[in-house]
Amino acid sequence: MRYLTIATDYDGTLAHDGYVDDSTVEALVRVRESGRHLLLVTGRDMPDLKSTFGHVDLFDYVVAENGALLYRPTTKEEKILAAPPPPAFLTELERRGVRPVSVGRVIVATREPHHAAVLDAIRHLGLELQVIFNKGAVMVLPSGVNKATGLDAALKELGVSAHNTVGIGDAENDHAFLARCECAVAVANALPAVKERADWVTPGDHGAGVVDLAERLIADDLAGLAPKLARHGILLGVRDDGTEERIEPYGHGILVAGTSGSGKSTLTKGLLERLAAAGYQYIIFDPEGDYEGFEGAVTLGDPKRAPVVEEITNSAQAAGHNIVVNMLGVPLEQRPAFFERLLPHLQGLRARTGRPHWLVVDEAHHLLPSTWTHAERTVPRTLNSALFITVHPESVSRPVLETINLVLAVGDKAEETLGNYARTAGKESPKLKAAKLKPGETLAWRPESAPYRVKTELPQAEHRRHSRKYAEGSVGPERSFLFRGPEGKLHLRAQNLVLFLQMADGVDDETWLFHLKRNEYSAWFRDEMKDEDLASEVRGIEGQTLSAADSRIRIREAIEKRYTLSADKPSGIL
Repeated sequence: MRYLTIATDYDGTLAHDGYVDDSTVEALVRVRESGRHLLLVTGRDMPDLKSTFGHVDLFDYVVAENGALLYRPTTKEEKILAAPPPPAFLTELERRGVRPVSVGRVIVATREPHHAAVLDAIRHLGLELQVIFNKGAVMVLPSGVNKATGLDAALKELGVSAHNTVGIGDAENDHAFLARCECAVAVANALPAVKERADWVTPGDHGAGVVDLAERLIADDLAGLAPKLARHGILLGVRDDGTEERIEPYGHGILVAGTSGSGKSTLTKGLLERLAAAGYQYIIFDPEGDYEGFEGAVTLGDPKRAPVVEEITNSAQAAGHNIVVNMLGVPLEQRPAFFERLLPHLQGLRARTGRPHWLVVDEAHHLLPSTWTHAERTVPRTLNSALFITVHPESVSRPVLETINLVLAVGDKAEETLGNYARTAGKESPKLKAAKLKPGETLAWRPESAPYRVKTELPQAEHRRHSRKYAEGSVGPERSFLFRGPEGKLHLRAQNLVLFLQMADGVDDETWLFHLKRNEYSAWFRDEMKDEDLASEVRGIEGQTLSAADSRIRIREAIEKRYTLSADKPSGIL
């Protein structure tokens, strides 16, 4: 189940003129009975809400006062999420004749046109307060407090991610919390600006719109809205035609396959970096220790100590923890059985919390081999959001391959890799034109369409290492740039970009232009520095009629905008 929580606004959404229809209440009951959570997110204070709405107990939590208060109906507990207003502020509003004024635990509210007086009072007292508007209401709260921050607090209490939440609202103060939800819904009577930013607008208005959402949620978990959620797509790279290629963050089975050293780990780490940056939680099963020290993840297990099922599930339950399960301590022949024991626990956790959002299995031919007799029962047909990495797709269990709907083949034998996958998975092999992949490219194939080439994004950590290595490190004598001049009198080796620019400033114009006209600078950047973008820009400079001085400046600028060196490097270099 993707959506475990509905978060709904009250006035103008759940309620019409302060009243909630019986049919709307009945829809909320059905949502609860489906095993989902209910959150009420409102600008009202609790005494006002309780006096108006007799079904507060339907909700797991109420986010009240526009995000400043969290209320738990089952225990009647209140948690104040921000500091109350200073008494001097209320005194100043009274002095200015602002009426009516309602004061909650934190929120101070009035009506338009008093917003000008409220803003003047805030400026006069030098307070860090913000004004939020809601269909004529004027709400004053501490800076940074809104429905989204209140929603975050409620979801933390539930142990559920915003990526497993659908929100529904109608007015200005709903923008923030709707944007936080995986799916944002506006009722038919919502303000135009809210409708414009929503993923879906319900046919019905007010409570009838909430009923529309409830029925669709229970019917198919909003599967029909998935194509509208493009804003959550995770960048894979860029196609040949320049368009971005993105991966849906839910429901995909992805296979990354290719020969050793072909870039599988780099591609995978880039995807995981971007998933983590978007707030999706992952678990990596790492049989070879390739992800040891992976940035942003906690590692469980090591070569001397096998990970324990309970510690993995307990750590995964902590929202925000990405996990690397180092399996070097598990004997090779016992790894499939270990995975079989662990997977039901993770599937149960997913059913309760929606997390971990992604399961990543490295060396899948070891962990789930074609000879593993229990694969049929180990791998459920509905194993959503899983990524498998392998050198040998033909050696991976067929039930695993049958869950795949996107193959990313890398390396010199990408066409052969796709063919091996298709034959083993029982799919028709794609018709391919021979095309040698460049470093950093993948051949992407969704079995229902033709394969296409994508230049993938480097992970930022890899890019930082790449930058340091080629700018300040050493690529070795064989890969260095050799300034030799037209008669071969020079023998100056630049083992990195710092030395390259230093020597470029020092060699005579004849030597500089000799290499420029032979396109040797762009060739070095492409073949040895592994920077296709830099090489392409420099190739354009080499093709122009420029003086030695001008071409030096242009090439220096091309390098400087891509690489940053530490401050202790000699002046004049980069």
